Amino acid sequence: MQLSSMPLKSATNRSREGEKGVPSGALQELARFRYALRKFLRFSENSARACGVTPQQHQLMLGVAGFTGRNSATISELAEFLQERNHSVVGLVERAVQSGLVRREQDPSDRRVVVVTLTRRGEVILSKLAALHKDEIQRIPPVWRAETRRSTGSVHLLDRSVAVRKER
Repeated sequence: MQLSSMPLKSATNRSREGEKGVPSGALQELARFRYALRKFLRFSENSARACGVTPQQHQLMLGVAGFTGRNSATISELAEFLQERNHSVVGLVERAVQSGLVRREQDPSDRRVVVVTLTRRGEVILSKLAALHKDEIQRIPPVWRAETRRSTGSVHLLDRSVAVRKER
């Protein structure tokens, strides 16, 4: 039976437990994890803009430099890293080329493949952003640990965030 077709009393009781009987504690942990994640992403977006690039360009440069371990990436690899479609990544790469952040070249062994690498300007900006992110990551408490709670079968998503908040 779908939630919308349940009587109001059952729907209310069910919403307290979460969908499919998920314990409310697990939902609270998930909500706190999503909150911490969103705060970090907001920090990352603001840092990128402060360094003169868009958040998407920052993610593109990070994918080029770090995703494959080769300091380069193909359009398909970047599409996977960014979770975007190839044609969207092609446009992002074109704008980054125009901004002097990356260069693109055809693969000499397969002219259908485009390989993207960072320019010196892109390397400098990414290095600055990486330092800012490293500092931010060290300031925040661990947001999850791989300890399974036996009573509910859920994973602890937050480690000390509640205790840290009380200390601040």
